[in-house]
Amino acid sequence: MLKRRQFTALAGTTAFGAPMLGRAQARWKPEKPITIYNPFAAGGVTDVHIRMLGETVTKLLGQQVIVDVKAGAAGTLAPAMLLNAKPDGQTLACMSINSLRYPHYQKTNWDPLKDFTYVCGLSGYTLGIVVKSNAPWQTLDQLVAAGKKEPEKFNYGTSGVGGTGQLMMIEVEQATGSRFTHVPYKGGAEWMQALLSEQVHFLADAAQWAPFVDNGQCRILAMATEQRIAKYRDAPTLIERGINVVGQSPYGIVGPKGMAPEIAEAIYVAFKEAMGDPKVNAYLEQFLQLPWYKSPAEYRAFAEKYYVDVKPLLIKAGLAQG
Repeated sequence: MLKRRQFTALAGTTAFGAPMLGRAQARWKPEKPITIYNPFAAGGVTDVHIRMLGETVTKLLGQQVIVDVKAGAAGTLAPAMLLNAKPDGQTLACMSINSLRYPHYQKTNWDPLKDFTYVCGLSGYTLGIVVKSNAPWQTLDQLVAAGKKEPEKFNYGTSGVGGTGQLMMIEVEQATGSRFTHVPYKGGAEWMQALLSEQVHFLADAAQWAPFVDNGQCRILAMATEQRIAKYRDAPTLIERGINVVGQSPYGIVGPKGMAPEIAEAIYVAFKEAMGDPKVNAYLEQFLQLPWYKSPAEYRAFAEKYYVDVKPLLIKAGLAQG
């Protein structure tokens, strides 16, 4: 039996209590609009989530939050934009977990542990394998059989090279002997359209597909979760199909290196209050996302551990060298 691979766990996820803004807000106030670079395509779940949070943070900190899309480089372009930014809290970025993988297999001019200030965790994606409802495969076993009979004929979309979706599929291929062709996109809005227009045969990524499953346009073949999801209780997990993989992928807010602790704390507390908005959480629930609330210290500790732990998986996947 394969050792279970969990690309990352949403450990430490907690329910939101009554948030306290108070003293941190009093210590620091932005002097001009705050820019947050978004690593994924406009219109995707992450983009909408950040914009929704930004509406509340704008009110709390007294300056407009502007979300600027910087999609590309497997979601790492947005945090890279911070290298020349002042550490004054006015310029931030949403960082996906890809930024903790990318430097292991791609040369970068930044170090994920040295060049950023970790501010707060936000949420995490829940992954699955999904086809259009008119696809010929009714089960994951049928898709795997097709990938073994005609290797690399059928392609799948994800949000980028080295992302959780691709790592998940590499594990599926290695466990089953099937082979598929990976097609990376800049974000969920793009790969969702690719599936609907039949440019790809299936998706292996976060649940931006959930509304399309709900309206009958798509069908789930498997979920990359520990247990079945209550909303989709008929969809088996990869574990049930003998593929011991759990794919989850959190993201959060970072700033340039050298931010004063009181600035990071003030931003963290403002986002905490924004993340307690029932409207925001209702939006995330549509896509099976959970809040992933981390303080600056907790987020940095997670990043430091994950950066080390993920390298063996990338080596096994053939993306990094030992």
